[in-house]
Amino acid sequence: MRSLTLGTSLTLSPSSSTPTPSSKSPLSLLIKQPPPFYPPSPRVSNESSIPRFGACRATQVVDLFPTVSPEIVVREARLEDCWEVAETHCSSFFPEYSFPLDFVLRVDRLVGMLSGFSIPPGCRRTCLVAVIGGSVGDTFLFGTEDFKIGGFDGKFSLNKGYVTGILTIDTVADFLPRKGPLRQRRTGIAYISNVAVRERFRRKGIAKRLIAKAEAQAKSWGCRAVALHCDLNNPGATKLYKDQGFRCIKVPEGANWPQPKTAPNVKFNFMMKLLNTPTTTA
Repeated sequence: MRSLTLGTSLTLSPSSSTPTPSSKSPLSLLIKQPPPFYPPSPRVSNESSIPRFGACRATQVVDLFPTVSPEIVVREARLEDCWEVAETHCSSFFPEYSFPLDFVLRVDRLVGMLSGFSIPPGCRRTCLVAVIGGSVGDTFLFGTEDFKIGGFDGKFSLNKGYVTGILTIDTVADFLPRKGPLRQRRTGIAYISNVAVRERFRRKGIAKRLIAKAEAQAKSWGCRAVALHCDLNNPGATKLYKDQGFRCIKVPEGANWPQPKTAPNVKFNFMMKLLNTPTTTA
């Protein structure tokens, strides 16, 4: 079969049944080329680019429904954070527990935080949390500044975020060496404890942010130094604290300095930092 170009005609010859190309035969069947198509020229409009009839572009979706900021925010823990604080604490310090013991441990920790945070007169205690997924500014808050339960703020937020790390700081001085023959409680030194970060959020600088916030809190209380105990079998934590300016304090021989109540075979480094000591940059 032959192919014919557009714009030619077919002539039926009496001696042959095969059509041949011709341009002047009166018996030709013309196959005309379709007219060319010219697209309309673009128009410049001063009208708004917002689509109509319910259509919506992606950039406009972002404007209408802004995403939640992924920034880590360190703040005081609130009552609504209690369960996540207990969960972060137990999953970090007791990862070997499984259900139902892990659930019982979390409930016990929760009850202890809410009811066992009694502090002596004149002392302070605050639980700090690092949250992700919440707004940077606490816009929607309910409650008063003076209402507290234990170390938790009594305010509530409509966008609290997800707790990724915790830290407790106080001036109770239960684990600081006593002063004088009467073993008086030391003042002017804030104590940091229960530093924990959820496993999948580690090595992101969250612990450094918590420590920096704790130091600022201690300064606002009028403290001149901060102290803590670090597990000797955790070299990563020891390096973290040293990078933040903490130094190991040698316990005098024969001294009976208090230590955190953990397993009997766990040994600690007692570390302290003067609040005017600069930190090293990693």
